Amino acid sequence: MKPSGIGGQAVIEGVMMKNKSEYAIAIRKPDKTIEIKKDVYVGLGERIGLFKLPILRGVASFFDSLSLGMNSLSYSASFYDEEEAKNPGKEKKENIIMGITMAISIVIAVALFVLLPFYFMEMFKKQITSNIARSVIEGIIRLMLFVIYVKAITMMNDIKRVYMYHGAEHKVINCVEQGMELTVENARKQTKEHKRCGTSFLLYVVILSIIFFAFINVEQMWFRMLLRILLVPVVAGVAYEFIRLAGRTDNIVINILSVPGLWLQRLTTTEPDDDMLEVAIASVEAVFDWKAYQSGDIRMNPNTLVEEEDNEMPEEGAQTSPFEELPFVEEEEDDEILKALDRFFVMDDKDGEKRNDEGK
Repeated sequence: MKPSGIGGQAVIEGVMMKNKSEYAIAIRKPDKTIEIKKDVYVGLGERIGLFKLPILRGVASFFDSLSLGMNSLSYSASFYDEEEAKNPGKEKKENIIMGITMAISIVIAVALFVLLPFYFMEMFKKQITSNIARSVIEGIIRLMLFVIYVKAITMMNDIKRVYMYHGAEHKVINCVEQGMELTVENARKQTKEHKRCGTSFLLYVVILSIIFFAFINVEQMWFRMLLRILLVPVVAGVAYEFIRLAGRTDNIVINILSVPGLWLQRLTTTEPDDDMLEVAIASVEAVFDWKAYQSGDIRMNPNTLVEEEDNEMPEEGAQTSPFEELPFVEEEEDDEILKALDRFFVMDDKDGEKRNDEGK
């Protein structure tokens, strides 16, 4: 069955699911009832045509996902924030703080995963003269830091529950895409890993950076550092294209290349309980007609990114982590190009046969 096109993210005691421009956040409130908020988010790709292009759409999707993810987390936190409940006017202030927090998070991420390994390897420039060798070692250090970070935050109690909701999100999407009726019983049987998860996306950003950075061979240290920073969006765009491809094919090579991402998801997803699966199902049903999808009555349209890897981010708890399911994107333009190529080759074959007949 074709990918569903929906993507999601775990939040505090809940799940956010996005389908096209619509998204829904389902929260298990302290009184154990489920609250559902449904809204619309118009991403960069829908507002600016340039961001529909390959690579650039991955960059746009990452920032869209980060923005929507932070807002979703803020909304979910409001159910467990007594001070906010007493002071409704606090929302505007919270949005400002959230924006500042997002900017600081990006700076810290760049400093930790890009600049720190770079400066460390600069200390061994005389001992390791090969630029490629230093870049590879730098990349390995970056990869180790990333895995350690992912493992470290699993120690937090709040994050542990968010990872359970992350597992619920994946199981529910897998249930829909396997063509099964969307029930708690069927969702429970599904795997908690998904090729479009944002965990996989971040892992491939780290891996691909090793390849990209190896080609930076300039003398000035500040220029090498600047080029690394400037290349990060490009690397993210390429990683997105791979995750997007992985989500739409069962090619054996792509499946093998997807394995490292699925392995890492074992750290960011945990088996959910039935209450969590109910929340994830409620979120899906608020924005997606899974029965029509399974019967083939709906056609997939272009969609902007919202872990898990999919996708594919910011999906977690009082402290966020960008592991969010990436929505599948099937461009109508892609279909038209493929049809045109098919027509071209058919015509070419007929012309060739005609020429052969004339030659005889």
